[in-house]
Amino acid sequence: MTTAIERTVTLANGAVMPTLAFGTWQIPLNDHFKSVIRTAIDLGYRHFDTAQIYNNAKLLGEAIRESRVDRSEFFISCKLWASHRSYESAREAFEAVCTQLGFDTIDLLSVHWPAAQGEPMVWQSQNAGIWRTLEELLAEERVRAIGVANFLPHHLVPLLARAKVRPMVNQLEIHPGYPQEKAAAFSRARGIAVQSWSPLGRGLLAKHPLLAEIGSAHGVSAALTALRWNLQAGALPIVKSTDPAHMRENLRVFDFELSEEEMSRINAMQTTAFSGLHPDTVNF
Repeated sequence: MTTAIERTVTLANGAVMPTLAFGTWQIPLNDHFKSVIRTAIDLGYRHFDTAQIYNNAKLLGEAIRESRVDRSEFFISCKLWASHRSYESAREAFEAVCTQLGFDTIDLLSVHWPAAQGEPMVWQSQNAGIWRTLEELLAEERVRAIGVANFLPHHLVPLLARAKVRPMVNQLEIHPGYPQEKAAAFSRARGIAVQSWSPLGRGLLAKHPLLAEIGSAHGVSAALTALRWNLQAGALPIVKSTDPAHMRENLRVFDFELSEEEMSRINAMQTTAFSGLHPDTVNF
């Protein structure tokens, strides 16, 4: 009997977000991009994750409109880049992304990386400034939900102290071999849903022997085993593939369940496939 994991999750403010998101990072910016998005839409994906730095909002918006599926069926999330952390530049960046997408609203708007270096009072003020912009956009109903990405507890604590509205989502690098348990638990305890970027460790886990062994018992791949681990660990995965077969396979993540023993074995994995991108040391 498979434990039911819903295909949608209700965020703290009541916004309903599809559990599985389709990531768009590093999909080539050419006609192939729109072909990939159209295939994903045809297969049933409705949550698409982009970011200002990906520079693909125009193509994403075109692909969604050309699908002739009503905009209301989609959940579009976007992250604002580190070069737009001030109150004024964050709003300008939001308007630019909306123009590129060709839509007046975005479903989830997030801060891509926290300011985290130098004098604490300075970077904490920077994070508070951009967050004020997101809170205003939420109040204006230009966005349905607001969130952060790559915020660890010591970034969240000062933000929450100043915030009028708590983030509804925190997007973290989470995958077998890099669970970020403390950061994820800290967010969830405060009603912040946790999304996992790079849930397959940038593809490095697709042939991991332990994941392959466990997956074989369920008739699935190591990659799908990693995705299911994410869901059962409480992280909502952002998947990405340009291969239609893999795109279809990823949707099977709801169709099986890992046992407690299997989860424990995966939880015990040594650190592996970490991207090296730590919010306190990146030069963004």
